[in-house]
Parts: sequence; structure tokens; C-alpha cells
Amino acid sequence: MTPRPAYALIATDLDGTLLRGDHTLSGRSRAALARAAAAGARHLVATGRPAPLVRPLLRELGSRGLAVCGQGAQLYDAGTDRLLWSVTLDRDLAETALEKIEAEVGEVYAAVDQDGAEGLTLIEPGYRMSHPSLPAVRVRRRAELWRRPISKVLLRHPTLSDDELTAAARTVVGSLATVTMSGPGTVELQPCGVTKATGLDRAARRLGVSPSRAVAFGDMPNDIPMFAWAARGVAMADAHPELKAVADEVTLSNEEDGVAVVLERLFPG
Repeated sequence: MTPRPAYALIATDLDGTLLRGDHTLSGRSRAALARAAAAGARHLVATGRPAPLVRPLLRELGSRGLAVCGQGAQLYDAGTDRLLWSVTLDRDLAETALEKIEAEVGEVYAAVDQDGAEGLTLIEPGYRMSHPSLPAVRVRRRAELWRRPISKVLLRHPTLSDDELTAAARTVVGSLATVTMSGPGTVELQPCGVTKATGLDRAARRLGVSPSRAVAFGDMPNDIPMFAWAARGVAMADAHPELKAVADEVTLSNEEDGVAVVLERLFPG
């Protein structure tokens, strides 16, 4: 009888983790994920990207499974091309949170991810996308950011570092929203209590998989809840120090196929 794999669920962040710097998936990583799938493990993407920006990648991967998107605010089914679940950030609360942050640190530049499988990323004047290749629509004034339901707000400050902006936002936002940092130049406000861990737990329940049989890979502080949820957390070599501090293991960087290196060990084939 073939022994069951040590881990039945593989949860991977995308940018800075599974994907290389040019947003592509290497042949080695594809092969490692295929080997894990052949052994019976499920692969779940858990990303800050909203569902519309994840869909093309899942098609490229040939994935027909679930994906946790928008920092846990969305559960997308690639097989049926629909959102199974989503939660929005109250726009009045978002505006209030922005006002409090700007009262603390001065002017910030904002963007939003609209809710829904076809939602757009809207950016106000002055905001620069951390990944310029990803599509976004520039609006003329901030009020236009709130014209449709949103899943999160993205923030940038002209002089403060990401760590400084995150710390300042957390001191004033309170229960209005969850503040997280998901990548260089990416500080975010999302619905209070929503994290990658809450999204993963919802997905895992649908799949009938326990957190005790999950391994997670990430590179930024927004992956900390995911590491706390999974049985094992693996940080990339160039991960944020806060994530490395709670990781069970540190692998090579995303450019060096760090995810594949670990999967090859866990699923030797």
C-alpha cells in the first residue's frame, strides 16, 4: 500500500515566493508541484492578489482547484471560474481609517481592489503600483475609489518605509480594519479579522483537510497568520525578518526555486 504523503495541503504565496521576479513559474517548480499532486497533495495559492489578477496565472498552471485571494477576503474556484465566497471592506470604515492614518503621518496615496471576479484595481493620483505590469485603472480623485464595493485598500507613503507606515497605521486604525504588509511598497487595509489564515481555513474545510497536514510557504508579514495556521511554515531566504522569526524552516529564495527545493524533499517520488 502506498503511504500517504506527510502533507496533504501545500499553501503557497505567489509574489516573492512561488513566482520568480519576472512573475513566471519555473520548470523546476512546476515539476515539484506536479510530483506533490501525483502523491495526493493539494496545492492552494494563498495570495494578496485579488481574484481577477490570479485567474490568468491559474489558467497557465492548468489549475482547476481553489485559490485564496485578496489576503483571505476571496475564495475563488478555478474549475468553475467563480467566487465561492467573498467579504468586503466597508467603504465608510475605509475612509475613516484613511483619515486617521493621514492625521498621524500626513498624506498617503491610495488604491483599492474592487470586489468580485471582474473587479478592477483603481489607483488615485500619486499612487505607484508595486508591480507595474499588473493592470490598474487610474482615477482622477480619491472619491472615485469608493464607487463600487471593495475588498481592500492599498497604501503608499512618499517618505515612510513600509514598516514605518504599517506600524503607524496599526496604532490608529484599531478595529476599523486589519493592517498588513504584503510586499515591497504594499501596505494594506482589509476587513477586520480577515487574513490568509481565515481564507485557508475556509478552503481546507471544503477539501476536508486538517491544518495539521498543511505546509505553507511565504515571504512577508501577511503570511504570519498562515504560518500559525499550518503545521509547518517555510520562509524564503530573503523573507521579511518578522516572518523568518516564526518560520519552522528557511529555504532558498524564489529566484533559486526555494519552494521546489523543499517539495522535492517532502515528495521524493
